[in-house]
Amino acid sequence: MSHLQYYSYEGVGVNNRQNFSYSQAVRVGDRIECAGQGGWDPKTGEFYKETNAQIDQAFKNVELNLLDAGGKGWSQVYRVNSYHLPLNDEAVAVMVRNFRTYMPDHQPIWTCVGVTRLGEDDMRVEIEVVAHDSEGAVAAQAKK
Repeated sequence: MSHLQYYSYEGVGVNNRQNFSYSQAVRVGDRIECAGQGGWDPKTGEFYKETNAQIDQAFKNVELNLLDAGGKGWSQVYRVNSYHLPLNDEAVAVMVRNFRTYMPDHQPIWTCVGVTRLGEDDMRVEIEVVAHDSEGAVAAQAKK
């Protein structure tokens, strides 16, 4: 699928592309689809120890990922899938607080799943999103 545009932000994104052969985001027409973002420091890859802090950081990493792919951030997100270890009322409340902070003007569709394992031992949350970016799609096409 070499005709698609793939993106990997500096730090963790580039490292994961090199070490695990995947990108952080891809443009498909007027959509940006993001790989699951965890609660890691985007430069070092170190995970925040506390689950709520990981969720907060995962939201920041989604924003970074969308901006790196030429989008405007959470304001364009219409779909969220989140994976939690553990999934409890506290984790849901932190997700909702971040939804209200990052998307005060709209409510995306959301699938929220509890899992037994995520990609790395210290990972407690993974958030993947799809954003609609028609203006950015035109600009991205012009760069080709």
